[in-house]
Amino acid sequence: MDTKKQPDPARVAIVRMLPKDIKEKLTIEEMNALLYEDVLPDSLMEKLKDYLADIDNPNE
Repeated sequence: MDTKKQPDPARVAIVRMLPKDIKEKLTIEEMNALLYEDVLPDSLMEKLKDYLADIDNPNE
């Protein structure tokens, strides 16, 4: 039986919406973290900073 964890469909949609140049910069570890992990590494957060909403300052 295949016990592989399936990625969250919402996270897959996020990956699909990212520009190609950003996706090309992501490492395998960062991509796996984006699809499967609850905590994202700092390196991934830095690469995605222009695409993430600031929940503490939603008007910015």
